[in-house]
Amino acid sequence: MRHRSWAYCRSGALRTAGARGRSGGGPVPDTSSASEPRAGAPEGRAPAADTPEDMATSRTGSPEGAPVAGPPVVGPGTWLADLQVKEPAPVRTATLWAALAAGVLSMLLLGEGVAVNLLIVAIPAVLAVYFAARRAGRRPRAWTLVWGALGLALLIVPALRDAEWPSFLAVVTAVAAGSLALHGGRSWPAVLLGPIGVLNAVVTGPAWAWQGLRSLSGGARERLGPVLRALAVAAVLLLVFGALFAGADAAFADLLGVLVPDTSVADGPWRVLLFALGLVGALAAARTAAAPVHWDQAHVPEGRARGRVEWALPLIVLIVLFAVFNAVQLAVLFGGYDAVLQKTGQTYAEYARQGFWQLLLATLLTLLVIVLALRWAPRTRSGDRTLVRSVLGTLCVLTLVVVASAVRRMDMYVEAYGLTRLRISVLAVELWLGLVIVFILAAGAWGARWLPRAVAASAAAGVLVFGLVSPDELVAERNVQRYEDTGRFDLDYARGLSADAVPALDKLTEPLRSCVLRDVAAGLDERGAPWYATSRGEAEARRILDERPLSAQADTTECARFRDEVMYR
Repeated sequence: MRHRSWAYCRSGALRTAGARGRSGGGPVPDTSSASEPRAGAPEGRAPAADTPEDMATSRTGSPEGAPVAGPPVVGPGTWLADLQVKEPAPVRTATLWAALAAGVLSMLLLGEGVAVNLLIVAIPAVLAVYFAARRAGRRPRAWTLVWGALGLALLIVPALRDAEWPSFLAVVTAVAAGSLALHGGRSWPAVLLGPIGVLNAVVTGPAWAWQGLRSLSGGARERLGPVLRALAVAAVLLLVFGALFAGADAAFADLLGVLVPDTSVADGPWRVLLFALGLVGALAAARTAAAPVHWDQAHVPEGRARGRVEWALPLIVLIVLFAVFNAVQLAVLFGGYDAVLQKTGQTYAEYARQGFWQLLLATLLTLLVIVLALRWAPRTRSGDRTLVRSVLGTLCVLTLVVVASAVRRMDMYVEAYGLTRLRISVLAVELWLGLVIVFILAAGAWGARWLPRAVAASAAAGVLVFGLVSPDELVAERNVQRYEDTGRFDLDYARGLSADAVPALDKLTEPLRSCVLRDVAAGLDERGAPWYATSRGEAEARRILDERPLSAQADTTECARFRDEVMYR
């Protein structure tokens, strides 16, 4: 045993490919660039198991009782030792120009806020990625195009919505989708750890570009000099004649004022920082495209298989508890809430508020239980796969009933207290968790190789839809409808909504309309952002307020009196 272990370590690398072949295999790498087999690696690799249960039971290939060969016991962190990280291809001149354009556009356009300018800055960054990937010999695959399209589509949200919170969520998700487009991969390590490679390229990207720039300039100084001189002369000509024409014609001066960003010496450090962020970000993305980390080759060791009784008994007890709870929920649904409220002494609103958060937490904990149960699932007998599918499938179906009950509780909660940003956000999360559970059910029937990418794609698509539907406008519409039905309205909360809510709040009657929109109108007057930093929601709010100005009668005293009246009616 000692001799085998010593020879294994002497080989120079963990031969996890062969170990996976003996133990049922791991996820098949899904890289976007052709990679050569490593020296000493086996010619073939066992096909990846379709389901977590397949991966768990595929070790039973040897006769019962015979020892099963497997990888030796290694220390922590060695599951990353099998990653293939290649040296990037030399940088192209087109990549450098595209990254420079991204930095310049960031400096000029991102200083006043984020809207369509973010999408404009992303265009040269995408070109830098394309040139670097093409130089490395990578060809776009279907999922690469899917992640790229999702990333660019998410950047449309800041261009459409004035609210900062869905825009921030969309930008963060766009970065994650772009990382998946750069790295590729279909396994859980690839989906969860992909952004780490991009963060590492923030340091290695500029060094890679500088090395390429030195090699390019060494043989192209004669060509680079005329280009730089021509650009300098063109800039001087534009500056001189542009100033003359602006002084000669007021209309042309207004046009320049709209098209040219307003910069000053005072915000010079901020502009330099924006330039650096745009340039380094584009170079990091290009460096990742030239040499991605193949996270699919990271081998995560399996958990120790448990016996049937030890594994199944706690889950069966949990299933019985879920079944009893769901039976009570169905009885309440068909029997009515009046009997429950009379017995418990709770009001309708208290019953709704008490239930949702507990059910949301129950859904999250159930997903955690499923993950741990798959890791420690029994895998020594031929019928273990059927047992795992039956138990976990039943638990997933009962969890879907819990999700439906949580959604119903939130609907009751909104009827009693109105809709808020927090309530619509957690409701969206609960619906997405229900979709994930449906995916797990489908994976148990048809295989799970597609599951990591499907979960990630559904999350990105959910964030995109959440931003496109304008949550602030939905909140305002629901509360306006509640005011029309009950006469109750939370004036203070409505004042804190963004300009996206103006079309819905504009339907209120005076003086409530002017009291609600006064703060929004004041914020729009102070902002005064250029066209590239103005969202569609802000532009629409300005148009509505210009067509219907606020009432002068809605002063502070009147609004305070009206607030108390509609709040406690």
